[in-house]
Amino acid sequence: MTPRTFVPLLTALAALSLAGCGSSSTSPTASSSGATATSPPAVVTPTPAAATATPTATASGSLTGTWSGSYTGSFSGTFTLTWTESGSSLSGSITLSPGGTESLTGTVSGSTIEFGAVGSEAITYNGTISGSSMSGSYQVQGAGTGSWTATQSS
Repeated sequence: MTPRTFVPLLTALAALSLAGCGSSSTSPTASSSGATATSPPAVVTPTPAAATATPTATASGSLTGTWSGSYTGSFSGTFTLTWTESGSSLSGSITLSPGGTESLTGTVSGSTIEFGAVGSEAITYNGTISGSSMSGSYQVQGAGTGSWTATQSS
């Protein structure tokens, strides 16, 4: 469940809980025979507790390791990412084939990832993470764009 669907789900569950919390009072009414009768109290059905939802946000450190992938578009080839995750910060390296190895830094927020070469804005990557795979797009400043995908290999 993505954060975009998790918040509306919580809002809907809260609204359902509040709808069941109303109170009902009964007042005596006179019958045609002169006896006083009361209406039965309203039956309130408790709302079941919400199941614990598992957001798609990555657990701290879950991106740490080696990821293998490929890229297509203006440029194409394969790559290996080596990440160390600390909170929302990423550091590591990318080895492009064809190409070479560059140091990387990036951020992760929920299921969103953004990264690029250290000290350069020439190539930027952004995308989403889902379990042990991620994908997104890249942009080479002044030279084109494309897509990429990777899976965690260790």
